[in-house]
Amino acid sequence: MPWKSKVNAAVEGMTGYVITRARPCPAAVQPPRDEPRPPADPESDRLLRAPVFVLSPVRSGSTLFRVLLNSHSRIHAPHELHVRRIAVTLTTEPVRQAIEAAGHRTSDIEHILWDRLLHRELVRSGKEIVVDKTPSNVFAHRRISTCWPDARFVYLLRHPASIVRSWHEADPQARPVEEAVRHTLQYMRHLEESRRRHEGLVVRYERLVDDTEGELRRVCAWLGVEYEPEMIRYGDKDHGEFVKGIGDWRDKIRSGRVQRGRPLPAPEEVAEPLREIAAAWGYL
Repeated sequence: MPWKSKVNAAVEGMTGYVITRARPCPAAVQPPRDEPRPPADPESDRLLRAPVFVLSPVRSGSTLFRVLLNSHSRIHAPHELHVRRIAVTLTTEPVRQAIEAAGHRTSDIEHILWDRLLHRELVRSGKEIVVDKTPSNVFAHRRISTCWPDARFVYLLRHPASIVRSWHEADPQARPVEEAVRHTLQYMRHLEESRRRHEGLVVRYERLVDDTEGELRRVCAWLGVEYEPEMIRYGDKDHGEFVKGIGDWRDKIRSGRVQRGRPLPAPEEVAEPLREIAAAWGYL
């Protein structure tokens, strides 16, 4: 008798159980993704009112903008939440039937979950306005405006060549200039598409660091709150840990103070693939 059979026979004799090889469970079969739609009843389906989304390419100063806003007594701007990546899985046919009978689609439940998450952040902060600044939200601007038809957008722009240079310099070996252009240009194009579809406030990184008070006064007026001088001294406030993956984490942001930006690239330094977007944003 093979040794495995002997062991199994002994186990069965002592415990009454037989050891068998585990069989992989078949993965739950999901129906095709549905078309997201606005809330059927905004009053009951959404807890948030007029949430604010900062849309920006990577390396555009969005973490600095976040902590400046978060230093206001009425504005809560948490770290990047990546809500668009939070998905709902309906694992059985009965649960799919139940959700459908209640009048929901899978994307409806996702929207309710996104709204609940952001609302919890806002309530726990004790403030009145929530601002999410996840850069990858540029790829989901249509979904965001569908989830929250009253969403407000702030477009944080920076010179395209400066964005490329900053992303490249963060890891020169892994991010050669050509890849930096390709990668960051995707963000810029989707942001520009959102600007054409949705009204919003344009904020430029260069003005934010050169005239911080002036820009913050303009942003506060747009949000309907009074400017607070304490916003500039963001290092005096607790904004949570600066952690890679949910915002900038380098020494510059950790310094707790706004630092002047580098000189703008000369026109001849702007790579050809960037020139159209640079012109559209007023940098050429």
